[in-house]
Amino acid sequence: MNDMTPNELVTIEPQNALAIFTTANAIDPLLERVRREIDGFQADVTTDKGRKAIASMAYKVAKAKTYLDDAGKALADQQKEIPKKIDACRKRIRDTLDQWKDEVRAPLTEWETAEKNRIAGHKSNIELLSSLWQVEGLDAATIKRRMAQADGFAIDDTCEEFKADYAAEKDAAIASLRKSLAAREKYEAEQAELARLRAAEEARKQKEREEQIARDAAENARKLAEAKAASEAKAAEDAARREREAAEKRELELKLQAEQAERRAVEAEAKAKRRLQRQRHVVPRHGHINREAHRVRRLLDTADLVVMLRAAEPAVDGQREPEDVAEGHHLPHEEVLHVANAAAGARQLLQREVRPARGRHHRSFPASTAQTPFPFPMNRDTLGSGIV
Repeated sequence: MNDMTPNELVTIEPQNALAIFTTANAIDPLLERVRREIDGFQADVTTDKGRKAIASMAYKVAKAKTYLDDAGKALADQQKEIPKKIDACRKRIRDTLDQWKDEVRAPLTEWETAEKNRIAGHKSNIELLSSLWQVEGLDAATIKRRMAQADGFAIDDTCEEFKADYAAEKDAAIASLRKSLAAREKYEAEQAELARLRAAEEARKQKEREEQIARDAAENARKLAEAKAASEAKAAEDAARREREAAEKRELELKLQAEQAERRAVEAEAKAKRRLQRQRHVVPRHGHINREAHRVRRLLDTADLVVMLRAAEPAVDGQREPEDVAEGHHLPHEEVLHVANAAAGARQLLQREVRPARGRHHRSFPASTAQTPFPFPMNRDTLGSGIV
C-alpha cells in the first residue's frame, strides 16, 4: 500500500485501506468523488480539443479503477482472511467504473461509430463508381447508360474529404467506359455486318435452291413431255404398224381370194370349155357364147380386177348400190360400175343361152354360175366399153 502512486481522482490512505475495503459501503465516498468528477466534466466532442479531453477523462477513470483495484488487491494479499469481501468490492469497483467509463466515452463511441459508417459509405460509393467500368459482356446500349450514370455523378461538398477520390474514380470510369464503348460498337458493327453477309449468303443459297427447284421442275416437265410425246409417237407408230399389218393382212387375204378366184375361174373356164364342146354339135347357135366367153376371159386377166369383181358382187346381186361398194372399198366408182355391169350382163347372157339346152340334154352349168358374179379376171383397159 505504501508503494501505491496517488491517483488524480481518488486516494486511499494506507491506514484507512482496510476499513475502506472491509467496511460496508466504506468505498462509496471515493466512488462518489469519481462520480462528481464525471458529472462535472464537460467537453465538445465535435472539436479535437473536446475529443482529447473526453479521452483524457476516460483514461483518468480507468486509472482510478486500476488504482482502487490494485489497492484492494494489495490489501487482499495482506489480509488473506477477508479475500471474499475484498474481491466482491473489487468486482463492484470494476463493474461500476466500467459502466461509468462507457458512459463517459459514449459520445466519443457514438461519434466514432458514425464516423466509421460515414467513411464506409464514401468508400462504398467510390467502389460503386469504380464498378461502372466493369462492362465485360455488356452491349453498347448498357455501356452508354453506365457512362450517363458516371457522368451524372455529382462531385460536391457531400463528398467531404473524399472529393478528390470521387473525382479521380469518376474520371477513370468515364475514360474506361468510352474506350469500352468504342470497342463494343466496333464489335457490334462487325457482328451486324457478319449477320448481313450471312443473311445475304443464305438468301443467295435460297435463291439458288429455288432456281434449282425450278430447273428441276422444268427438266421434269420436259422429260414428262418428251416421255408423253415418245409414248404418243410410239402409240401412233404402233397404231400405224397395226394398221399397216392389217392392210398387209387384208392385202394378203385379197391376194389369197384373188388366187382362189383365179383358180375357180380356171376351173370354171375348163368346165365351160368342156360343156361348150359337148354342146357345140347340139346347139350351133351357141357359138357366139363361146366367142363372148373367150373375149371376156381375154379381158379379165389381172388379179387386182378379180378383187374388184369380188368387191362388186353385192352390186351385181342388187344388194348395194355400185357407188356405196366403190366408197366402202376405196375403188373408183366408174370401174366398179363397169365391172358390175359386165358381170351382170355375162350372167344374164349365160342364163338365156344355156337354159334351152338343159331340157334337151338334161345337163346344166353348176348352180353357182348363176348365183355369183362372172368368175373371170378382168383387164381395166377393156372395161371402158363395158358388157351390157
